[in-house]
Amino acid sequence: MNLDQLATAIEVASPDQNGRGLADLLRSWKADSKTAKDLANAVERYIGNAWFASDELHNAIYSLWSKFRDEAIRGIGGMTMNERLYWFGLSGRFDGAGPSEKAVIYNKLHARP
Repeated sequence: MNLDQLATAIEVASPDQNGRGLADLLRSWKADSKTAKDLANAVERYIGNAWFASDELHNAIYSLWSKFRDEAIRGIGGMTMNERLYWFGLSGRFDGAGPSEKAVIYNKLHARP
C-alpha cells in the first residue's frame, strides 16, 4: 500500500474530521519539502492526539499507518529511488521536476542523486 492508497484507506475507515485530517496531512506532505522521517513524526503526533470514534477505529487507523511506516519509512534505506517514488506517490512530481526540484525530492526521500 503506497501513501496515496493509505490516505484513501484512512478516509474510508474514518470519514469523519479526524480521518479526513490525517488523509490531508499525508497528501499535503507530498507537496512540501519535509522528509519521510518528518512525515512519520507528524503522523505519530496526529494519531496520538486525535480522538477517533472508538478504540477499534483508532487501532485500525494505527494498524494501517504502522504497516506503511514499517515497510516504507523504516525500510527506505534499502530501496531504489524508483521504489521510494512509488511508495510515497511522488513519481509524477519527480518526472516533471527540474534539477532543483529533484534535489528536494531526493532529500525528502533520504536519497542521493
